[in-house]
Amino acid sequence: MTDSVNIIPVNIEEEIRQSYMDYAMSVIIGRALPDVRDGLKPVQRRILYAMRELGLSPNSRHLKSAKVVGECMGNYHPHGDQALYGTMVRMAQPFS
Repeated sequence: MTDSVNIIPVNIEEEIRQSYMDYAMSVIIGRALPDVRDGLKPVQRRILYAMRELGLSPNSRHLKSAKVVGECMGNYHPHGDQALYGTMVRMAQPFS
């Protein structure tokens, strides 16, 4: 039982360069650029959705930011709390 394996020689430097560029572009398009439909980045959308699920609105009770971050991180954004806190601060600042 001899299976022929197609091994294609590649230049490792070029392969790594291309793989990194593909990954970087997917991150930029998927996470760093706002969506054209609503102008929100994915992390902003997750925070707003978590706040909606907690019943938060301009007229609702006060809730600590740790509760919002915990809800968001636990259900929608398992990448750590620092990105969430920073995003919440930027979302609360007035546009300039």
